[in-house]
Amino acid sequence: MDKNIKLSMLLEVYGKLLTPKQYDAVDFYYNQNLSLGEIAENEGITRQGVRKNLLEGEKNLLEFEEKLHFLEEKLARNSIIEELIKETKDIKVKEELQKLL
Repeated sequence: MDKNIKLSMLLEVYGKLLTPKQYDAVDFYYNQNLSLGEIAENEGITRQGVRKNLLEGEKNLLEFEEKLHFLEEKLARNSIIEELIKETKDIKVKEELQKLL
């Protein structure tokens, strides 16, 4: 999985566990596609401050997932649900085809 997508998903799952500054840095960078300079200007802090918050936020999100596996479990459930939906659609198509016979 792409790093940007993974961190965006991790933020959705564990974001409430980050500090507000870490949350904002990760959100602005990965979800809103802002540069460090843009974030720094918007937040009134230095690029180094943004980078520090971003790196700490990333590290915390990855550690939370390593310990709790909530995203991994969510993706596994989603995969099962998608397969069930696919199978359900196949059954409906078969039923509709049988009606035509």
